[in-house]
Amino acid sequence: MVPLRDNNPTTTTAYVNYGLITANILVFLYQVSLTPQQLQRFLYAAALVPCQLSATCPIGAGSQGIPEWMTLITSQFLHGGFLHIAGNMLFLWIFGNNIEDRLGHIKYLIFYLSCGVLAGLSQWVFSQNSTIPSLGASGAIAGVLGAYILRFPRAEILTLIPLGFFITTARLPAYLFLGFWFFQQAFYGFASLQVRTNVGMESGGIAYWAHAGGFVFGAILGPLFGLYNRRP
Repeated sequence: MVPLRDNNPTTTTAYVNYGLITANILVFLYQVSLTPQQLQRFLYAAALVPCQLSATCPIGAGSQGIPEWMTLITSQFLHGGFLHIAGNMLFLWIFGNNIEDRLGHIKYLIFYLSCGVLAGLSQWVFSQNSTIPSLGASGAIAGVLGAYILRFPRAEILTLIPLGFFITTARLPAYLFLGFWFFQQAFYGFASLQVRTNVGMESGGIAYWAHAGGFVFGAILGPLFGLYNRRP
C-alpha cells in the first residue's frame, strides 16, 4: 500500500520538514554524482557501519574520519537508490508536516533526529558485527509515523492499493494504515533475525528493526515533546 495524501490540514508552515526533504534530495544528488569508488568511500565515511560502533571491524572496514557516533546522524541523509529516497520522502511529505505542526519547528527537528539515532541503534543491536553500511531516513520517518498514529489515529489516508493487475484507491484511517505498516515491520524483523540486513540499500536487505524501533520510540518521545499540547 502506498499513501498518496492525508486529510489532515495544518495551521503552520512546515519549514523544518521542507528543509529535511530538501537536504535529503541534495545529498542524494551528490551521491549520484560520485564514481562507484568515490561513493563507496563516502558511504563508509558517512553511513552507519555497525562494526565501527562495536569496534569489531576487520582491516579495511574501519572509520574513514567521521566519528562513529556522528554517523548515527549523517546516515539519516543517505539513500541507496531512487526508489529508496522517493518512498521515504513521500512518507515524510505526507506525515511530517502534521507532527511539526503539533511540536513546533525546533522540537520537531530534535524529535526527528532523535528517532533516527534510536532507530539506528535498534538495528545495531541485531547486527553489531556487520560491515555493511546502514543508511536512510526510514528510521527517523518511522518515528514520525509512531507519533502520527497516536495523535491522529482517525485521520484519513488516501491509499493506493495494488490488487494483482488492478490498482485501486481507498481512504483508510491512520490507525489501520500505519498499524498494518508497523506490524509488518515487526513481523519481518523477527523473521530476519538470522539474516544480514542493512538500512534501505536496494541491493541488500531492509532494516526492519530500525523501522519498528523508530516507530516505537516515536510513539514514546512524541508525547514527551508536547504532541498533545494545545497550540493556538
